[in-house]
Amino acid sequence: MSRHAGVSLLEGWLPLTAQLVAAVLLLVLAAWLLRRARPARVAVVVVLALVAAAAAVGWAWWSLRDQDLATDPPPPGLWVWTGVGAAALVLLVVSGVRHGWSRRALAVVTAVLAVLCVGLQANEWVGYFPTVAEAWSQLSAGPLPDQVDPTALSGMRGTSRTAGVVVPITSPDDISHFTHRTEYVYLPPAWFAPGTPALPALMMIGGEFTSPTDWIRTGKAVDAADTYARAHGGLAPILVFADSTGSFRNDTECVNGPRGDAATHLVDELRPYVVTHFGAGAAPGRWGVVGWSTGGTCAVDLGVTAPQAFGTFEDIQGDLAPNAGDPAQTLAELYGGNAAAEAAFDPATVLAHHAPYPDSAGWFADNPATTTPRRAGTTPSTTTADPRAGLGGRKDPAPASMQGQQASEARTLCAEASARGISCTVHVSPGKHTWQFAHAAFVTALPWLAGRLGLPATAGAAV
Repeated sequence: MSRHAGVSLLEGWLPLTAQLVAAVLLLVLAAWLLRRARPARVAVVVVLALVAAAAAVGWAWWSLRDQDLATDPPPPGLWVWTGVGAAALVLLVVSGVRHGWSRRALAVVTAVLAVLCVGLQANEWVGYFPTVAEAWSQLSAGPLPDQVDPTALSGMRGTSRTAGVVVPITSPDDISHFTHRTEYVYLPPAWFAPGTPALPALMMIGGEFTSPTDWIRTGKAVDAADTYARAHGGLAPILVFADSTGSFRNDTECVNGPRGDAATHLVDELRPYVVTHFGAGAAPGRWGVVGWSTGGTCAVDLGVTAPQAFGTFEDIQGDLAPNAGDPAQTLAELYGGNAAAEAAFDPATVLAHHAPYPDSAGWFADNPATTTPRRAGTTPSTTTADPRAGLGGRKDPAPASMQGQQASEARTLCAEASARGISCTVHVSPGKHTWQFAHAAFVTALPWLAGRLGLPATAGAAV
């Protein structure tokens, strides 16, 4: 049984049942509280509920725009349940005025369930918790799949394994002074086998509201690496699950600035630590960086600004450049008003003034515009690459009208990168801006990434 099996929080009976029960309880509660109330009191309660619902929806809409979070349009249910949740809270307050404990208890249950439905809709939007088991594991800070204590590694060397392990690490911060959380390293089966040469590494970076475990729990990167290893005699890249934010709400965009010198930590502290402690290859051609959403922005930025560290990158649904909202917010919040610092981390600016890159390559993964319908029986065109080459044959790209903003930005970045000698391809496939898309994009690109890093891109290799 898959370690990710369990009751789905993204589809199926549980989300639907929760919404139906919440809706029924809300109607029962409203009828129970207001059935004998005077018309004036009913009108006041209805107006308060409507005002609260409108205010909640308006605040949520403003927050998404202010933080530049609405990459894909939220599901309509998110707005509906945000309003319903606010109305349920109004009824909860009303129930506390001259009503018995039974009605107050019902009001509490209804409000909690309505707010839970808001969370379910938000989760459907980003795919953060695929199952109940995964949600519980994350919220309870349970152990990661295949996690082992670092002290046990020495006794495991020289053994034959069919799956890799995940090791927590404490990387330094003496250069960056960037306060970060525990980071993790995935070691493939070949790492334990005697005589295995230094393995390459991929740094894995998540989205804006993130933790270093997200690529493991939700993005299922370890599953993908183990699957690759089983087809390649135990060989796979070392995966480095980085902390690019330091805390859940600190969006650094992997730059150096008031929110912390994240770029310095990733390039000058975390990467050398993995080379020293786990024997990863040190050359830039043996290192790549993969990121989703904000992490995708980080991936291309690191690939462009630090080619001495990363020769390969995969940008999954990233942005054109690091951002924290509109241009004024970005300059102030990410760079403290320092325009020169902003230019130093803007990929287009760096590319325009950089000498040709000697051996860098990138893979952009995006989805077509979700608001543009596709004719039945058709699929969006995809720019593809031979996984054994830095730049392979291409199909005609999808029309611009069928691509979302980020796919268009990916093509812009790819064109600018190509002009500076970076081999790159853009891959457009159906999907939403979710962790499930990120997982699929990583699985698709992994043979190409491995080939770029010096591992076999075809099955059947031996250690």
